[in-house]
Amino acid sequence: MISWIYLLSAAVFEAMYGIGLYYSKGFTVLWASVFAVISGIATTILLGLAMKGLPVGVSFVVWSGLAAVGTAIYGMTVLGESHGAIRISMMLLILAGVVGLKFSSAS
Repeated sequence: MISWIYLLSAAVFEAMYGIGLYYSKGFTVLWASVFAVISGIATTILLGLAMKGLPVGVSFVVWSGLAAVGTAIYGMTVLGESHGAIRISMMLLILAGVVGLKFSSAS
């Protein structure tokens, strides 16, 4: 169970890393750059801890899928990016895959 908590936390920090990179404007904005680097370090450490108890394939797919969905939701809600039915449907498919992996995983 702790591995899944590490993995979900890693996904949150990965989304924050991507958002921080966006606001850093190519590492030209100091505090956004610092935020991005700290988030990048945190996601790496947490993903590594999660992989101690979960298979690498499950870990990576869940981590990247949840981070992608989280970042996309941020883009849609805060940055005004497209939020069409097809895009939301595809994000729901990613989430369905994550849930399926959770319930099919031995850990």
